[in-house]
Amino acid sequence: MATKVLIILATGEKEKAIAGILYAKNSQKNKWLEDVKVVFFGPFESLVCDDEEVAQEASQLLDYQTPVACKFLSDHSGKSDKLEELGFNVEYVGSMVSNYIKEGYAPMVW
Repeated sequence: MATKVLIILATGEKEKAIAGILYAKNSQKNKWLEDVKVVFFGPFESLVCDDEEVAQEASQLLDYQTPVACKFLSDHSGKSDKLEELGFNVEYVGSMVSNYIKEGYAPMVW
């Protein structure tokens, strides 16, 4: 049974994004699992930069850890600076995601 989860927020759909953020936040807050990591990808990166409600919800994740946004995609879309302004780390995440999976993190993609 997985006790560690890697939450990948990749959706550009607001309702789905908020559901993923809420699960990530509550699983950390309530210690439902041993560990939770959060990574942002492409469409979600744009959504969190462009939608105030999504940005406000995502900022609550900072109470528990600093999510990491994909630098390759955010550089491509011109969102890296805005993501950093919002308080998120911006890094190349391909090998990071692969390593988390090798370490037993179950990926959940929203």
